[in-house]
Amino acid sequence: MEDRNYINQSSQRVHGMSDIVFECVLSYIHDTRDRQSISLVCRRLWQLEAHTRKHVTIALCYTATPKQLSRRFPFLESLTIKGKPRAAMYNLIPEDWGGFATPWVEEIAKSFSCIKTVHFRRMIVKDEDLELLARERGSVLQVLKLDKCSGFSTDGLRHICRSCRNLRVLFLEESQILEKDGEWLHELAMSNTGIGDCEILELAGFFNHANSLEEFGGGCFNEQTEVYNHVMYPRRVTHLGVNYMSTSETILVLPFAFRLKKLDLLYALLDTEDHCRLLQRCTSLEILETRNVIGDRGMEVLARYCKKLKRLRVERGADEQEMEDEEGVVSQRGLTAVAQGCLDLEYIAVYVSDITNAALETMGMNLKKLRDFRMVLLEREEVITDLPLDNGVRSLLSGCQQLRRFALYLRPGGLTDVGLAYIGQNSQNIRWMLLGYLGESDTGILGFSRGCPSLQKLEVRGCCFSERALAMAVLQLRSLRYLWVQGYRGSPTGCDLLAMARPFWNIEIIPPRKVIGGDGKEKEHHAHILAYYSLAGPRTDFPPSVIPLDSIARYE
Repeated sequence: MEDRNYINQSSQRVHGMSDIVFECVLSYIHDTRDRQSISLVCRRLWQLEAHTRKHVTIALCYTATPKQLSRRFPFLESLTIKGKPRAAMYNLIPEDWGGFATPWVEEIAKSFSCIKTVHFRRMIVKDEDLELLARERGSVLQVLKLDKCSGFSTDGLRHICRSCRNLRVLFLEESQILEKDGEWLHELAMSNTGIGDCEILELAGFFNHANSLEEFGGGCFNEQTEVYNHVMYPRRVTHLGVNYMSTSETILVLPFAFRLKKLDLLYALLDTEDHCRLLQRCTSLEILETRNVIGDRGMEVLARYCKKLKRLRVERGADEQEMEDEEGVVSQRGLTAVAQGCLDLEYIAVYVSDITNAALETMGMNLKKLRDFRMVLLEREEVITDLPLDNGVRSLLSGCQQLRRFALYLRPGGLTDVGLAYIGQNSQNIRWMLLGYLGESDTGILGFSRGCPSLQKLEVRGCCFSERALAMAVLQLRSLRYLWVQGYRGSPTGCDLLAMARPFWNIEIIPPRKVIGGDGKEKEHHAHILAYYSLAGPRTDFPPSVIPLDSIARYE
């Protein structure tokens, strides 16, 4: 890169070796922790690391300012910015919390001339932001991901599709988009390789011209029979996601199912039998996203035919559908089958109706490549007889040594204080963790915090811990950079949290509030704690729904 010539031509040396040698070595080091360690050796290596870094993830948009980032890493090619806490996906965070993309877009447009990939997650992105990004970086932008974002319309997308002619990926998953017209689709079809959600029959013409399309991440089916005569998916499609596809429409997918590597059935209208019929054709499948209507029988088919599977996500289906289809539940039977048949699994996220220690032990014994494990035990009427899961969780964690992310959401009684301590003792490399309804008392969280040496991000919900215990745990978790808690034993003033106060550590309180749920009934949301390291200092844009701890009096 021309902008780096002054580095290559420099005669400076680090410990007897030229900059050229170190720059070549740094290009092969991608782990952020390794690069951070290298940058601490001396000032010159700090500079070299800054000028050779290609990707940065900002885990929370208030942990640094855009100007601080551009000064530290001026030659970034890829940037990921995350806004609202993950709990926002479940409507637990107030709408006015924050997370605006505008200051970041302005800095990208002004300072990051090498940027090729921009990924905003859970942020508020305006049409003006997309217009500015297209105008200033459209010639180099190759990947744009608006992931669970809001605030923009198809007008903003039209600017992107018209100006970003080198765009390879446009990712809009679960974003809220105000639809004005379909002109952006025409722009996209002429020169790009990705597309979002539309009615299938309307895309017949698009498919005829989209010879370079490899991933189709949307589309819904109507009852119109002409869809079978007019629609044929492009030959290069290997990643497919469809909405409202029923049994009869699977005929469009079956002919090329053997070449599919990714299949998204989260919003398909398929039952357990449909899953079984389709999945046995998907012998090249590496990624599957579906709902628990797949059932234990579908999981067994997956284990038998999809030996290359690396990522499996099984979301919760509609309660009424589960009641209609008794097969549509996943339990220890399905998990055991997958653990024995899909040995290349690296990621699994699943909602289960039942689980046993033995199933978790089987996963720990077989899934040696597992890096990300997430499991939620559904609240159903059945009595789970094999609780607590202390021994199974210990076996899972001790067996899956490559785990970096771990989420376990159970029921009261699902894990004792001893089991929580087991998690701490066997999580040497885990960096992100979600704990839901685990433990019995403050003893559990304090025992947990004596382990987890690599834990950077911790989310806790529905547990019984006090403010004081949470603060003490944070002080023991030396690598922790981010904490979110909902549902805890608060003190009268909230001042017990001050025990974890320190420089650069922001602490926010979201008081308890009443919200209207999807069923129209009023629900009580418990208080939240949000704490995180920030080079930007305390926030100055606090909305009325958020209280900084240093100004709190009484929030009960």
